[in-house]
Amino acid sequence: MLEKLFEGAIWRSRFIVLLAVIFGLLGAVILFVVASMDIWSVGVYTLNTILTHAHPENFHEDIVAGIIGAVDLYLIAVVMFIFSFGLYELFISDIDEASGKNGSKLLAIHSLDQLKDKIAKVIVMVLVVNFFQRVLHTNFATPIEMMYFALSITALAVGLYFLGKVGK
Repeated sequence: MLEKLFEGAIWRSRFIVLLAVIFGLLGAVILFVVASMDIWSVGVYTLNTILTHAHPENFHEDIVAGIIGAVDLYLIAVVMFIFSFGLYELFISDIDEASGKNGSKLLAIHSLDQLKDKIAKVIVMVLVVNFFQRVLHTNFATPIEMMYFALSITALAVGLYFLGKVGK
């Protein structure tokens, strides 16, 4: 009887994962709101610049950097969603609506390895977007710096190629 009580307590302790699920979803929603506010700010900045006929020095770069920054936040929010959905399905229960006719295979997680692979792919995309955002504000003064830039793009392309091969 003691063994049965102990095993039941251990099994029910998995519900502590709900904290990670709830706060992961909350974090994702917050990131979506913040990224949307960033896009809105870029839109307001663009409209104000056009209406006032101002010509800021880095106008295009500022717009692109703002939008890329928002995309970065959206991708991180997606990581949080995948993480939350995956933990719920692995530790608590399958999500019934996800397996219906309107369900998505994207969020179907059946093992920790699947969860890790999906999160890793999105994190790599976050890093690529972050790299692109940083490159926008980089000034290349010497040919060697341009060569380093070309090598880094090549390394990114090779990494993305192999990332696409994972799981196939």
